[in-house]
Amino acid sequence: MARLRMNQAIGAALADAMAEDPTVVVFGEDVAAAGGVFKTSVGLLERFGPERVRDTPISEMAIVGTAVGAAMGGLRPVAEIMFADFFGVALDQVVTQGALVHYLTRGAVTVPMVIRSSVGAGRGFAATHSRTVEEWFLSAPGLKLVEVSGARTAYGLLRAAVREEGPVVVLEPRALYGTREEFEPGDDAVIPLGVAEVRREGADATVVAVGQTVGIASEAIERLDASIELIDLLTLRPWDVETVLASVARTGRLALVEEHPFTGGWGPEVASRVGQELFGELTSPILRITAPDVPVPFTRDLEFRYLPTAEYVAAQLGRWLETDTLPSPWWERIGEEV
Repeated sequence: MARLRMNQAIGAALADAMAEDPTVVVFGEDVAAAGGVFKTSVGLLERFGPERVRDTPISEMAIVGTAVGAAMGGLRPVAEIMFADFFGVALDQVVTQGALVHYLTRGAVTVPMVIRSSVGAGRGFAATHSRTVEEWFLSAPGLKLVEVSGARTAYGLLRAAVREEGPVVVLEPRALYGTREEFEPGDDAVIPLGVAEVRREGADATVVAVGQTVGIASEAIERLDASIELIDLLTLRPWDVETVLASVARTGRLALVEEHPFTGGWGPEVASRVGQELFGELTSPILRITAPDVPVPFTRDLEFRYLPTAEYVAAQLGRWLETDTLPSPWWERIGEEV
């Protein structure tokens, strides 16, 4: 069984997808000769050649626009946007063009493209290179959105995304590129989109997390003397409503651990649906553990103050379970023990 870093697992997924389907092509900034700035495409150029693995200019509009056109023309492009923050200059191609072509042509044209991008804080890239940007895609009909949480899910979700008949955005927490996980690549490792994973079972509360907060939440739960169910949502659009509702119906409590700021993001959508469907069965208010509504700081101490840490998540969960009331976030309790 292979023990791969997450960036190696992404490279393996791309190689396996390209070997499986000759219409799969890969392009983006530095993905060919350099093997990717995060080394997620090492060896692809040598194996598949410059017709299928191409470096592009530094132009996100051109990268995504080319992906839309290539997909409409019969290819299955996997395009890379180096930092998700720069989706901002290519959103029209993603959410207005790529996501809507199938609908606007009454199903005559499909856009089977994947756009990968690194996201998140924890590596000192500061405010303009550290966002998670899920909120930019959550309200885009016709688009699927996934966020990986480690090597195994990166491989499995990317393989599934390439097989989709419509556009998929794959977000990869860059803080996890170097983390290793043991699994066996191949068809049995493909993870279907839209299906969450129950990482651990529990009876006292349900915790839902995404991306790098899955590991953070798992470590926090280990510190608590409570039976807590942990769900890795994996797909944010469409998210697995059935699995989350079934879990919360059993436990009576829901907490969401989110990397992005308190305002916006995927957490309010999940909280709203659970509150709407299960309001009478909840024994506690829904708890959201998030970052504050500020840009991601640059200095290391401030950046790790900004991110929810395992220690902070454990403290928030502990207060919530003990009192059945919502603890204030740390930024409202400056000077207190958090």
